[in-house]
Amino acid sequence: MTRIPVVDNHGQFTHLEQRALRDLDVETELLDNTTPPEDIEADGLVLSGGPDIEDVGRCAEYLAMDVPVLGICLGMQFIATELGGAVGSGDYGGYADVDVRILDDEDPLIGSLAPETRVWASHADEVVDLPEGFAKTAESDVCGIEAMSDADRDIYGVQWHPEVAHTEEGDEVFENFVTICE
Repeated sequence: MTRIPVVDNHGQFTHLEQRALRDLDVETELLDNTTPPEDIEADGLVLSGGPDIEDVGRCAEYLAMDVPVLGICLGMQFIATELGGAVGSGDYGGYADVDVRILDDEDPLIGSLAPETRVWASHADEVVDLPEGFAKTAESDVCGIEAMSDADRDIYGVQWHPEVAHTEEGDEVFENFVTICE
């Protein structure tokens, strides 16, 4: 059975990320973000959203574990800053429905959602500069980088929350990530 723990960065929807994976018959658990990497057995990791990029514990060490990683909202922003990109304040704070254009229909994480999907996202902060090796895979009218991928390293990020009911094809994002991890 595929094992994909969710690293808890103290986001309000983290338990829903775990549930989405459990509903796909994935072995999963919530891990405190201070868990030593050597104590984690995983085929992939989800870096959850959260309120504070300064409170991501040992997430930098998890990127070196040589397993696929999916960063959600703050998780994506952390990946970007840790690997040399940049995060800035978005023009729109708070949560809202957003129409997202998928830019790469071959992307292993979100390509199957092309040409566009409707998502639930917060844009208080957002990735404004991609790290080296990453491609922008989605955009919207409110955010220039809604998703990013480095398929060579199997590191992915989405600005939106695929785990909430307001995101139309959120389950498919998790299904695709499970396929990447298998």
